[in-house]
Amino acid sequence: MRVIVCGAGQVGSTIARHLATEGIDVTVVDISPDQARRADESYDVRGMIGHASHPEVLERAGARDADMLIAVTRSDEVNMVACQVAYSLFNVRRRIARVRHHGYLEPIWQGLYASDQLPIDVIISPEVEVANGIVRRLRTPGAFDTVALADGRIQLLGVHCNTGGCSLIGRRMKELASSGGSGIVIGAIVRNGQAFVPRAEDQVQQGDDVYVITETSHVDRVMIFLGHEEQVARRVVIVGGGNVGLNLASRIARHAPYVSLKVVEHTRERAEYISRELGDAVVVIQGDALDKDVLIEANVQSAETIIAVTNDDETNIFASVLAKREGCTRAITLVNKTSYEHVLPALGIDAVVSPSAITISTILRHVRHRSISALYTLREDFGEVIQATAQEGSRLVRGTLRDAKLPDGMLVGAIVRNGEVIIPTSSTRVFPGDSIIAVVTYQALRKAEAILAGPLNETDG
Repeated sequence: MRVIVCGAGQVGSTIARHLATEGIDVTVVDISPDQARRADESYDVRGMIGHASHPEVLERAGARDADMLIAVTRSDEVNMVACQVAYSLFNVRRRIARVRHHGYLEPIWQGLYASDQLPIDVIISPEVEVANGIVRRLRTPGAFDTVALADGRIQLLGVHCNTGGCSLIGRRMKELASSGGSGIVIGAIVRNGQAFVPRAEDQVQQGDDVYVITETSHVDRVMIFLGHEEQVARRVVIVGGGNVGLNLASRIARHAPYVSLKVVEHTRERAEYISRELGDAVVVIQGDALDKDVLIEANVQSAETIIAVTNDDETNIFASVLAKREGCTRAITLVNKTSYEHVLPALGIDAVVSPSAITISTILRHVRHRSISALYTLREDFGEVIQATAQEGSRLVRGTLRDAKLPDGMLVGAIVRNGEVIIPTSSTRVFPGDSIIAVVTYQALRKAEAILAGPLNETDG
């Protein structure tokens, strides 16, 4: 497979690195000589300098033989034109573009992206995806991460096991069902910054973060079992009125009118704009969120949740810390830099949202084997949760899960058959057409895809 990635920023370079480690032929194009050179020198990819939407540049990048073009430059217009050129001149089969400006995303303009107009197969909007991710976290306040799978029938929950009330602590995986943990599967454990897929004898320790797979109807019971009984927030402060903040505030005001919502925005012009857009449902305060008086004016001392989503990581982090010191119960913080990851829990940050991780998850879903219909990146250095359809003739459907001899680093957490959710054991059978929810590390990804794909593609080595 050959892929051209337009844009060597954080998202583009991370996607290129992921694809290259999987043996895919990747060329990265960027107008910045420094970023193109960095991509060329840092990863097993070809870095090339040039304007990503110019036909001559795409031809030099190998567009005539490319299977996919992924356009994630900083410019929506460059991304859209790159897809048009790739389709019209080079017949690239699959085209993905990041589009950020909400004016391009209105439903009434969707016809713009038809094959006879601007032929984009997949449009990714980080701002919308981030807002959706935060709303999910608000619905389950005890979880630092939550993802709906299998048309909402299954939930993936990321939970801190940092209190004595977590019933997982000290339990071996094989003991869960007999100790009150029936109906859940621990898909991954993060301990001291290192993630792993647990085996039957592994135990959860206090301070671990765990990723739990369970049926959606059981979420409240599972959260109590994990020691979390936090109430859904009714007083929320959003710091940052950019595209993410505006999308988020609009969603909350529309779908949760019972929430008292305030938005803190630094610039007067933008504050006035979002005040007009949101109307009387939201109070907009113009000021610096790092100013204690501004936070008090926003009443953070009485708020259950602060959500910091400015374009500056440091502002988001420090505004969250200050708000919690004033009495705010919970902080959800947008952070782009992965280098901050290990220090954030010590600062009291409850949930971290990464726009680049969300964007990468969305893109990788369209690169994986055709049987994979959904994908969520748990950690960029660890692996993914995938939703896949069991194929006729694959190793999964030849007997029980024990018989399938799944590779180390692959764990089936749930099966959906005819609309019914099954939390599997080693003796559970999988049938063709079943929807499989599995945790897969990057080290096991190739073997996992071969098992899902069936006998023609299996490699047992």
